Amino acid sequence: MTTQPRPVYVIGAGPGGLAAAAALRARGVRAVVVEKSDAVGASWRNHYDRLHLHTTRRLSALPGLAVPRRFGRWVSRDNVVRYLEKYAEFHELELVSGVEVTRIDPAPGGDGWLLHATGGRVLDARAVVVATGFNHTPALPDWPGRDTYGGRLLHARDYRNAKPYEGRDVLVVGIGNTGAEIAVDLVEGGAARVRIAVRTAPHIVRRSTAGWPAQRTGILVRRLPVRLVDRLGALVAKVSVPDLSAYGLPRPGAGLYSRVKEGAVPVQDVGLIDAVRTGRVEPVAAVASFEGGEVVLADGSRITPDSVIAATGYRRGLEGLVGHLEVLDGRGRPRTHGARTPAQAPGLYFTGFTNPISGMFREMALDAEKIAKALSRRLGPRAGQPAEALPDTGLRPVDPLA
Repeated sequence: MTTQPRPVYVIGAGPGGLAAAAALRARGVRAVVVEKSDAVGASWRNHYDRLHLHTTRRLSALPGLAVPRRFGRWVSRDNVVRYLEKYAEFHELELVSGVEVTRIDPAPGGDGWLLHATGGRVLDARAVVVATGFNHTPALPDWPGRDTYGGRLLHARDYRNAKPYEGRDVLVVGIGNTGAEIAVDLVEGGAARVRIAVRTAPHIVRRSTAGWPAQRTGILVRRLPVRLVDRLGALVAKVSVPDLSAYGLPRPGAGLYSRVKEGAVPVQDVGLIDAVRTGRVEPVAAVASFEGGEVVLADGSRITPDSVIAATGYRRGLEGLVGHLEVLDGRGRPRTHGARTPAQAPGLYFTGFTNPISGMFREMALDAEKIAKALSRRLGPRAGQPAEALPDTGLRPVDPLA
């Protein structure tokens, strides 16, 4: 494989990129992973301390390497990082770290792609797999008065643990999985008061019921009609999730799967239900604006928290990289993913930009195999020519998992 002069470049050394590179290597296609940070799994390293996968260990493995049983059923953030390190080592992946690809252009003659990267590098690729991650660029709403707010305002990306907030009044904005888990973490970590600003009431599901993980249900219903899954979801919710309307968190009006199709996955309960019922987490209206040290809510009420943590999501951040190729939709998401490649951009693949109820790791693993199969058929391994010298990866071998 090292004699193939024009590799497939994989942009991003997170789970999606590593899986795609390993699957390509297994089919005899040279794949080089280019990562802007200095190590694999950079996004995972920067998440909050208590984060665990909401998908089971067995259903979260990437192609060719199981997740160790000792990591438990719900794998912690630190163990996800250890797994990704081991994965890159186990598959002997070719990694270039500390190099950021900033733009992708068609190669002259239309055969392949040119990747413009930091340091003036121009990389010649047979094909490209973009795996820069679902959580790429923090999205912080441009609330009126935000820049003059007298308290502390930060995005959830910068939250690590509850220690700095002991005895403090904290408002968490956003009730997706990140916001819900941070709110619980704050309560358990000693915050004096925790409120959570809710714009749209979420669907809440139990992470596991009688040993049956919600992920398996997500896999089973994914191909069913949306209306049917909405009805089934409503029935399950009435049985397994208490009505929190009296506590300021009503049941959502739209169906569960209808919301998923719009990009909103359900919140998996890791303590939020009990925290709301006991008054330790107080749902409030959405944030409308800031005025001095006050936060003005959509219902007209005003509160004065010491800190505001915005769990308001991320953007994909692909505009500068591929926006000029007309491969993104109006929300900045790739129009194609997995083995499908845009008609106007053959050989350009995307993975890891969806958030399915069947589990992101699982879907990235499936996408990796599909991409590798499609590329190996399209390109076929080319050998017999000397490999082009690659810049020093800066990534040293990691110790095997004990």
